[in-house]
Amino acid sequence: MERLHIKVKLYAGFREGRFSEKEWDFSEGITVDQILEELEIDKNEAGVVLVNSRQVERDYTLCEGDEIAIFPLIAGG
Repeated sequence: MERLHIKVKLYAGFREGRFSEKEWDFSEGITVDQILEELEIDKNEAGVVLVNSRQVERDYTLCEGDEIAIFPLIAGG
């Protein structure tokens, strides 16, 4: 199975104990949901997920060279 080189960016509280930006190789066919699992990010806490600056669904399958940005839910009044 082919490996994909993907850049992952985390924002706000997701950076704590992790990283802000990292490049990784993942297995071909990996989805946004699977990356959240890999990073141990609770799917219910993930707010907006962007791939190449476009909002995507969690079942989106990533491609070579994609850049994924993961933002937590933001509470406010």
